[in-house]
Amino acid sequence: MGAGMAQLEGYYFSAALSCTFLVSCLLFSAFSRALREPYMDEIFHLPQAQRYCEGRFSLSQWDPMITTLPGLYLLSVGVVKPASWIFGWSEHVVCSIGMLRFVNLLFSVGNFYLLYLLFRKVQPRHKAASSIQRILSTLTLAVFPTLYFFNFLYYTEAGSMFFTLFAYLMCLYGNHKTSALLGFCGFMFRQTNIIWAVFCAGNVIAQKLTEAWKTELQKKKEERLPTIKGPFSEFRKILQFLLAYSLSFKNLSMLFLLTWPYILLVSLFCVFVVVNGGIVIGDRSSHEACLHFPQLFYFFSFTLFFSFPHLLSPGKIRAFLSLVWKRRIQFFVITLVSLFLVWKFTYAHKYLLADNRHYTFYIWKRVFQRYEIMKYLLVPIYIFAGWSIADSLKSKSVFWNLMFFICLFTVTVPQKLLEFRYFILPYVIYRLNIPLPPISRLVCELGCYAVVNFLTFYIFLNKTFQWPDSQDIQRFMW
Repeated sequence: MGAGMAQLEGYYFSAALSCTFLVSCLLFSAFSRALREPYMDEIFHLPQAQRYCEGRFSLSQWDPMITTLPGLYLLSVGVVKPASWIFGWSEHVVCSIGMLRFVNLLFSVGNFYLLYLLFRKVQPRHKAASSIQRILSTLTLAVFPTLYFFNFLYYTEAGSMFFTLFAYLMCLYGNHKTSALLGFCGFMFRQTNIIWAVFCAGNVIAQKLTEAWKTELQKKKEERLPTIKGPFSEFRKILQFLLAYSLSFKNLSMLFLLTWPYILLVSLFCVFVVVNGGIVIGDRSSHEACLHFPQLFYFFSFTLFFSFPHLLSPGKIRAFLSLVWKRRIQFFVITLVSLFLVWKFTYAHKYLLADNRHYTFYIWKRVFQRYEIMKYLLVPIYIFAGWSIADSLKSKSVFWNLMFFICLFTVTVPQKLLEFRYFILPYVIYRLNIPLPPISRLVCELGCYAVVNFLTFYIFLNKTFQWPDSQDIQRFMW
């Protein structure tokens, strides 16, 4: 019976992947017909890849406006170049815009498979309906609107996602050297992916801490030691445990032996930062790091919007309001701190204010700029979203949550520019780790994603406009 169910799941998975790839190919064809020239950031990425394709790798050939490392271009050349040798195609065809964009479509197939393998590894398999839930969850995340859109343009998103997910999968299987190597590939696509290599190391550390914490609790239970009481008693107990654990040389040496590949990778990253004079290469003036705390609130809202079938329900709202009333002093302090962070640390990047091709431009203009008070009125929604996200992760250990939220903070807060594609990776990692939702909620989520995708593709391809001082066709996008 088990073998039959596994075979059936294999058929379902193959059907879902094949249908998704077929739809993607049709959309890719529509994109290729509509966009015969590079669009948006492609004006930097595509010519650079074409120079690499022609064998011009010298630093003098590097476009100074590009801020990421050349992972995408090097891998693209490795994929498309063999086609010229096997099929005898000319360099003009092999290095064409369509062929280079198609590399991301290949990455999207890899991402689909990796998401499925991660759901099989992360989620327990004791429920009868879990195979359908895993495949539906995989399909839903594979067509997650902000990720799916960039599969059709020559951006770093698809490749960045592929290597990060692959590194996470290898980490979960205990292949830490392979995971660190894949983490390096992810770093070559986007420097901030180093955070997710740290997350992989954190995953190992969290597992060991959880085991030690369970042993500690069992020992206290057997010895019947008096428990610490008070509003922050659990926090204090964990803090005392972490302090005692970190003071043990045996514990630290064990963690080092487990995570040394990641430590080596982070050391190489630090050398890169020192030699390069910063994280960003190329145009640094537009990518300066700052303490943009509301980015965390924007991510919470973004996650609440795209995961509303799992995070938003009358029961959840009632539970939240009940908790607020029970711990009103704590929530009052959290609200005051949040209001202060919004007041003192809200930034509007020049691209956000000037580039009317992105949806964030209109959200900022019509909500935050029009009504100054809105950024304060939204604070209760931010707090609810943050609580709801934390509540959905309560099946994970406290140490896993600590690692995840530290990485989330590190990857979002230093970004001055509000752009939804920066939220893709943390969202996918989050969504992978919540318990498998019921099929009805997954169907609702998938249906909503399909509608959002249809609207964004329709607007992008059909609702074009022009700037007064330019003849170029402009399009709306994430």
